[in-house]
Amino acid sequence: MIRTAFCDVFDVEYPIVQGGMQWVGRAELVSAVANAGGLGLLTALTQPSPEALAKEIIRCREMTDKNFGVNLTMLPTINPPPYAEYRDAIIESGVTVVETAGSSPAEHMPAFKAAGVKVLHKCTSVRHAVKAQGLGVDGISIDGFECAGHPGEDDVPGLVLIPVAAREISVPMIASGGFADGRGLVAALALGADGINMGTRFLATAEAPVHEKVKKQIVRSSERDTELIFRTLGNTARVARNAVSVEVVKRLNAGAKFEDVRELVAGARGRKVFEVGDLDLGIWTAGLSQSLIHDVPTVEELIQRIVSEAEQLITDRLPSVVR
Repeated sequence: MIRTAFCDVFDVEYPIVQGGMQWVGRAELVSAVANAGGLGLLTALTQPSPEALAKEIIRCREMTDKNFGVNLTMLPTINPPPYAEYRDAIIESGVTVVETAGSSPAEHMPAFKAAGVKVLHKCTSVRHAVKAQGLGVDGISIDGFECAGHPGEDDVPGLVLIPVAAREISVPMIASGGFADGRGLVAALALGADGINMGTRFLATAEAPVHEKVKKQIVRSSERDTELIFRTLGNTARVARNAVSVEVVKRLNAGAKFEDVRELVAGARGRKVFEVGDLDLGIWTAGLSQSLIHDVPTVEELIQRIVSEAEQLITDRLPSVVR
């Protein structure tokens, strides 16, 4: 059985985390991950208010008696959500794990620590990971350039980023970006991580609350079927390649400003993609790992497959190459 320090600190059976995906991290998926032995994460800002998040936490508890967490992503915006109120809803609901991402979690650490909440901070660079560790977080999620969503501006892939981070990080660390199977789990462990975080792979599961056309598109896609948008704005995001993302890249490369593409990249349009299955209606995130995805299993089947593949590699394949 594969068990690491991450499992002990965050109270899960397997070192496999379901990323906090906007519009996707809902009770159906999160409870399925928890029941299968992984760490599922509700996405706080998928819910329209802190009160709605509290209700979603209750709904998730009705589906699982296992441990799960909440992702709280904090980004600089003109009209920021009430992050402190979402934080308080997490604490008051008795959730014991939170994944913070985006901006520094410094403002919220005292409240989380006082409540006994374990904090897993997601970052895309070693320097930010070191700062977060200094703040007292309980774990680090390090995102390589392969990941969906925002990979940062350093463009460092996991093969280099993970071992460099492992050299500096003493708390449990999971690796994100490009992971979808048992081979990836073994590779992450070999590079110095204590587990893996997956978003795109969990998007293509039976329990993911998105349209079947989205799941089938992921299965069809290769490692070349993503676009990096907002590069010229210093806010790179990796999304699925479709008519909208191609147009956004074209406009920005020609000198357009954010205001010129605002309507195309509106979150409401991306949400509609997941709801109605019109793949060209808006932008939606997908990582390079989609090239490793060839089916749409249940979450239980997926996690058991990954663990079994990893164990077989460790016990059979790797010893055979050592002479």
